[in-house]
Amino acid sequence: MTVGGKQERGWFLAPVPHGAPFNPQREGAVVAVLGTSLHAAALARFQLMASLGLAHLPGGVDLEGAVVAGSGPVALGCVLELRRRGACRVQVLTSRRDAAIGRVPGAELAGEVKAAGAGLVIDAAGLPERAAELVAQGGVLGLLGTPEESGTLSALKLHRGGWTVVGMHELAAFDPGRYQAAYTEVVTWLNAWIDPELIASWCRTVPGDLAPRVFESLGRPERPDEPIVIFSWEA
Repeated sequence: MTVGGKQERGWFLAPVPHGAPFNPQREGAVVAVLGTSLHAAALARFQLMASLGLAHLPGGVDLEGAVVAGSGPVALGCVLELRRRGACRVQVLTSRRDAAIGRVPGAELAGEVKAAGAGLVIDAAGLPERAAELVAQGGVLGLLGTPEESGTLSALKLHRGGWTVVGMHELAAFDPGRYQAAYTEVVTWLNAWIDPELIASWCRTVPGDLAPRVFESLGRPERPDEPIVIFSWEA
């Protein structure tokens, strides 16, 4: 998304290419509550994805002890949303030992998670095959990260495991009013419950002309430590 505006007037976020101008009335655009920092507005955008995605879970699913696979911005938004919804403990499966997501209160970093041991597993890395190995008998697998088109899940394993697989794309059953309402909910919660300095520690702002170089680094060890990268085209 592209962010525009000013903090004192409320940041606007719109689904257009990075740095492109946009009409604030465009469908899918959202506005942050007045006084929200740029960092919180950007972070809430990823928590919004999780908020809308988790709404698709079957009723009665226990969020406590959920496993989130991944440590990027989608995973960070997911862990924060699980916390907002009452989960006190969330396991984060990641190979990054010092991943910034570990600073979320209640998040526990793990290089390995017991196979077939979690009632709720949410893939936030686009690797559902890996996440599926962690789902307990009768458990739920949520697909929040965007998987590769060639990715597959074994129908036999699904059948024998009695799993429920939930597509969690934020635009499933998209409704502009609900989209804005959910964004307002999560950004208001962030402003009230998460230390602004902690929020800022998850974000890095870089000049917009460095975007190609940063994108190239995302799949390599030298990628930014901060999950959220904000490209700035300010004059």
